[in-house]
Amino acid sequence: MTKIDIISDPICPWCYIGKTRLDRALEALPEHDFIIEWHPFQLNPSFPPEGMDRREYLEHKFGGPEQAVKVYSQIDQTAKDTGLDLNLAGIKRTPNTIDAHRLIHWAGIEGKQNAVVDRLFKAFFKEGRDISEHSVLVRIASGAGMDGDAVRRLLESDADTDDIRARDADARKKGVSGVPCFVVANQYVVQGAQPQEMWENVIREINEKAAESHDG
Repeated sequence: MTKIDIISDPICPWCYIGKTRLDRALEALPEHDFIIEWHPFQLNPSFPPEGMDRREYLEHKFGGPEQAVKVYSQIDQTAKDTGLDLNLAGIKRTPNTIDAHRLIHWAGIEGKQNAVVDRLFKAFFKEGRDISEHSVLVRIASGAGMDGDAVRRLLESDADTDDIRARDADARKKGVSGVPCFVVANQYVVQGAQPQEMWENVIREINEKAAESHDG
């Protein structure tokens, strides 16, 4: 088994684009033994629990409305080129993602991480949902085959909040300053939303090395 650890935040558009490209490469070359695990990184760790008005957030982050429009036009175009139709205008609030990360963690215990991460991205970037709302997270969990009532009870508690923050802090300590960040086979670090072709090359290379060691 070859593990890909992905450090990500579900409100990061480049993470959605990067995941889509990796997924396409894995689909194009199905003869692989890759397993994926998702890890937390909050783009806005100091956000209030209720999040922030989207326009206010973007203008603050990018230094004014013109720059925000410019940056997001580029993101929108890159997404379209990747085959993703984002509804960026439908996003009204930028949420605090601590609870979304807790859900991703619990999904990992049940082997449902990819399905949950996929649904989080779609809910936020296509449906304009507030993915800090517990009702939204419970619906996402149920849709991925998790026990919605159990997830609701966990969300109402502080379960694993400290663990998520500690793992986020650990990623930063190890030098992660932006996402997505992919760690392949615990050896190679790949930053950013890389093209599908790059991932196909990585998969082929790892498959060849595995075949060589098997033959040897």
